[in-house]
Amino acid sequence: MRYLPLTPADRAEMLGVIGAASVDDLFVDVPAEARLAGTVPGLPNHASEMAVERHMASLAAKNISAGSAPFFLGAGAYRHHVPASVDHLIQRGEFLTAYTPYQPEIAQGTLQVLFEFQTQVARLFGVEVANASMYDGSTAAWEAVAMAGRVTKRKKAVLCSGLHPHYVSTIRTMAKFTGDVIEWAAPRLEAEPDTAGVIAAIDGETSCVLVQYPDILGRVTDLAAIAEAAHAAGALLVAVVTEPVALGLLEAPGNLGADIVVGEGQSLGVGLQFGGPYLGLFGCRDKFVRQMPGRLCGETVDAEGRRGFVLTLSTREQHIRREKATSNICTNAGLCALAFSVHMTLLGGEGLAKLARVNHARARQTAERLAKVPDVTVLNGAYFNEFTVILPKDARDAVRAMADRKVLGGVSLGRLYPDAPELARGLLVTASELTTDEDIEALATALEGVLA
Repeated sequence: MRYLPLTPADRAEMLGVIGAASVDDLFVDVPAEARLAGTVPGLPNHASEMAVERHMASLAAKNISAGSAPFFLGAGAYRHHVPASVDHLIQRGEFLTAYTPYQPEIAQGTLQVLFEFQTQVARLFGVEVANASMYDGSTAAWEAVAMAGRVTKRKKAVLCSGLHPHYVSTIRTMAKFTGDVIEWAAPRLEAEPDTAGVIAAIDGETSCVLVQYPDILGRVTDLAAIAEAAHAAGALLVAVVTEPVALGLLEAPGNLGADIVVGEGQSLGVGLQFGGPYLGLFGCRDKFVRQMPGRLCGETVDAEGRRGFVLTLSTREQHIRREKATSNICTNAGLCALAFSVHMTLLGGEGLAKLARVNHARARQTAERLAKVPDVTVLNGAYFNEFTVILPKDARDAVRAMADRKVLGGVSLGRLYPDAPELARGLLVTASELTTDEDIEALATALEGVLA
């Protein structure tokens, strides 16, 4: 619908119908001190379309886009090559909708896509079942905590220190409304994750343990050891995967004892998209499927024996009694799930493994070059495509100075953990198949310059 401003006559007619003398009468309940007395300082009352376009373009020109400079950002949002065929396929008329099929039996194409998506996620995560996607990784992590509480009848979740702080924030926010106890502490700048500390925090009241794999510092945690300790205490292990490409090389979490595996699917098919929309991945063991949130598509046959697809489970408030609902999740990120599934299909198992090997090789090359920069220390002993370096100064200042040199040099831990000064010198660096030799050298040169 086009935006067409109302004329004074239009406004007068509308006010007459509702019995108001003026527009101000509509806001009489708003306290006078809360109203804007005049124009907004520094903002013009109006401008022409061309003037606004020029102004917005000049503002946009101050940004550095991901594809226009050496790019080493990550921390839960990753830049990978998305084949042109992905966008071509998802824009076909049969697919171009993010809307959930409310009459699922007549949406066979959409249901089949989601069924294939579930199969891919389940195989990637090493679990028996996956749902038809969720909003994003952080809310999927919270849903795992809630699900573990339903399964174990307990209200305490232990979060590993290496869990992404944005995921921690989401979980804490939701736990305020459910009464769940959340145990978490910021990570330390150590080469290995605090596996012993996580295990020590598990007790008879623990519903689940959440472990990011690899974690926010790029370290790879021993999931099997934590799974054994959690199960011995009657708790569940929830693995959180923010970079699914890593599972092209790392062992699937479900194979290492994870009961629930969640994560972010943005890496495959979706792209950075200025921060969203993203794609929540959620899988679990078959015995817990009745407590799984979201929607589950299944395969069946119709009355004539022909293959068909249905919503096997949709345990939300709209479909069942509220007290029996496993979640208030009302939809799935259908279009992003389609993009993920198309990209995964184009890669195949061998392609994903090859992509993962290239990512790791590029990260190793980057780490080896940065280790030669004076006063820079590479923290990690093991990593996938993301690792942490320790600088001799606040990494936030270094990141800004590198950006001024047209290099997006990583994510400062001080930005992620503003209340933890001991992490301020940490810089999270990510490489991918898009990282070139020239990019790596530009990063090292820029870092040498800002630290000199």
